[in-house]
Amino acid sequence: MSKARILYVSQHLVPFLPETPMSAISRHLPQGAHDKGREIRVFMPRFGKINERRHQLHEVIRLSGMNLNVDDVDHPLIIKVASIPTARMQVYFIDNDDLFKRKAILYDADDNLFEDSDVRAIFFIRGVLETVRKLGWAPDVIHCHGWMANLLPLYLKNNYADDPYFANSKVICSIYDEGYEGSLDSRMSEKITFDGIAADKVKTIKDPTFDNMNAIAIENADAIITASDELNKETLAKINAAGVPVLPFPGVEGYLADINSFYDEVLEGKVEAVEE
Repeated sequence: MSKARILYVSQHLVPFLPETPMSAISRHLPQGAHDKGREIRVFMPRFGKINERRHQLHEVIRLSGMNLNVDDVDHPLIIKVASIPTARMQVYFIDNDDLFKRKAILYDADDNLFEDSDVRAIFFIRGVLETVRKLGWAPDVIHCHGWMANLLPLYLKNNYADDPYFANSKVICSIYDEGYEGSLDSRMSEKITFDGIAADKVKTIKDPTFDNMNAIAIENADAIITASDELNKETLAKINAAGVPVLPFPGVEGYLADINSFYDEVLEGKVEAVEE
């Protein structure tokens, strides 16, 4: 059996951003897979709050330079990379001066979610998928963490279903309670239709609340992990009704073995995701 290729797409990752349940899991889970001999790639946004000098980020020229058009505006894609020395692990960063250079993460100085947060999310996941294609790397599993990654299953199923790099990929979404108040831009679903995705595929995020961003991921994922024990009843109901494999909240300790075994279940023996 071949070893599984696992693509991790996360909104936050320690040590580049402060520790939360999501950023800690996103840091240690890829290392756990890597330590077992798996092939991994890890992607996150290059938020301006990340100290490039401290973490020694550098641009990968051969992967940069593509223009991604979002809402009829071209945004140059910049790819940077850094290593986590203690984990022997590389992390790829999706960057763009207009969208990510600001010295913040998700909120402005008045503690309001940035108005272009929807565009940042669209750009992020499209940037990941296009960069993976450029790498010539076909993942068996794509594991998404955080609401900014929640559009990836939608794009994969609609725009990349026949792409040879993704045709056999299984998408797992970890659903967290780390969200936001209110809604993203009301035109978000319209902007996604400009990318060739039918309007009926994005009706769930006609009002792009945090719960609805989770819902669009649940609708399109091949498997789901409840990554918090405090998800609301509506979200849990959607997860239970999704008709796909579900891993209940595995806790903040000992989750490496549970999730890696879950990879095996999702892959149904196609590749070996875990060494016993």
